[in-house]
Parts: sequence; structure tokens; C-alpha cells
Amino acid sequence: MKKPNLHLVFQWLIFLPVILPLCIVFGAIQGVVNTVEQMAHQMWTDVSTTDKVETSDL
Repeated sequence: MKKPNLHLVFQWLIFLPVILPLCIVFGAIQGVVNTVEQMAHQMWTDVSTTDKVETSDL
């Protein structure tokens, strides 16, 4: 079995608590931005339709 590289193990142990929250935060921000873009696109599509809507007299 190979001997683990202790230098890399210590690097992961030191930087993982920094990298993991950053990835979670940026992933959440990216998800929010994508959702807002989809909502804006859907609203624009719904508002800009040129189909004539017929109303019935009730």
C-alpha cells in the first residue's frame, strides 16, 4: 500500500473548511440567479404574447 503524502493531507485539512462553505455559498447564489433569470424570461414570455384573448360575456 502506498504511503499517503502528509503534505497534501494537511493542505486538505486546512483548506477544506474554507473551500466548502465558499462552494456552498456560491452554489446558492448561482441557483438564485438562475431562478430569477428563468422567472424573468417566463414573465417576459407571458406578457409579450400577441395572441388575441377572447372574453365571454357572463
